[in-house]
Amino acid sequence: MAARGTAANGPHVLRQMNVAAVLTALREAESATTSVSGLATATGLSRPAVTRALGGLRDRGLVEFTSPNSSPQPGRPAQYARFRAEAGHVAGIDIGPHKVLVAIADLGGRVLTVHRATVDAGADGLRLFGTVRAALTTAVAEAGVPLSALWAVTVGTPGIVDRERGEVLLAPSIPGWAGLPAVTRLRDWLHCPVSIDNDVNLAVLAERRPEAGAENLVFVQWGRRIGCGIIIGGRPYRGHSAAAGELGFIDLASGPDAPPGPRAPDGTGPFERLAGAAAIHRLALEAGAPAGDEDDIAPLFEAAAAGDRAATEVVERVAARFARGLAALLLVLDPDRVVIGGGVSRAGDVLLEPVRRHLRRHALVPVAVHPSALGERAVALGAVRHSLDVVEDRIQGTPHDGT
Repeated sequence: MAARGTAANGPHVLRQMNVAAVLTALREAESATTSVSGLATATGLSRPAVTRALGGLRDRGLVEFTSPNSSPQPGRPAQYARFRAEAGHVAGIDIGPHKVLVAIADLGGRVLTVHRATVDAGADGLRLFGTVRAALTTAVAEAGVPLSALWAVTVGTPGIVDRERGEVLLAPSIPGWAGLPAVTRLRDWLHCPVSIDNDVNLAVLAERRPEAGAENLVFVQWGRRIGCGIIIGGRPYRGHSAAAGELGFIDLASGPDAPPGPRAPDGTGPFERLAGAAAIHRLALEAGAPAGDEDDIAPLFEAAAAGDRAATEVVERVAARFARGLAALLLVLDPDRVVIGGGVSRAGDVLLEPVRRHLRRHALVPVAVHPSALGERAVALGAVRHSLDVVEDRIQGTPHDGT
């Protein structure tokens, strides 16, 4: 939970900033307990300011004062404080047409459990909501905490989301999900803040790790659907209508004078029909290469890694298509780093290395392209990150700014 500043002035704002600074220093400290003097040094605040901030955090149940284990020394004993990460918990939920993934973490961000539930084939929005409730109930039980211990919950979903109203506006891959008051129902059930956002926009929060040093990051979810989460200047970018990053709807195949084609029955966009998992499966079948099925095309990449000629040619063709579409985005955004996630990314370098090679033909400057290290947990962990931000803002007494 990183501290947020404000341009306003006054004692109240100053206290909020002091609390935020002390809270961050406590959470980032190398040891479980930290002395008041150490916190003053880490934050640049005076001892009285640190003490007042700690008192406020203690009153909220987030800090406890402890005594050092060393033998007593002459003079006034040092005062130590411990951040009580166990005082509350948060949840991150990744909702998709085939699965629901729920991550439960304490207030320090330590993930206690990740529970995966399968969505019944053909399930509509109401049945999916039932799966979400059941998965969340199971996840908190696995984590050993009651539902009442949740301080914030964030939901990631495919489609276009109105975060302010907590409503899914468009979700072609999940019939009956758009317009369902899922957030309101979850709030009424859980009695805690519940947020919702596009799944890829949350995944990019988890992928933006401080050690990577990327202030401008693009995360691409590459599976049957293709979408992007974007961070610019360290902040998520969603666009005016929350539709930024819909890479799957770029049209690279139609000629400039061609009439617009009919909308695909499954809601996929032109680029998804060109380079998504179903398209890759179709290309493999046409080439006589090992194809697996649309939900698992790993045999194609395994055959390519083993030197199968037909499989290698398909992979090259797919990489060329994908690199061409990705380049259109990179030429506009010029990010520090690109992370590729989703089911197709599990192919690893057998696919990503040709993508990098083809990308060099289109890009003006080099860009680092990496596979996701988080796998299918990226969305749920990004949702946890967002929930922690919501909790931090509540502790500081400031409204969450939605980033």
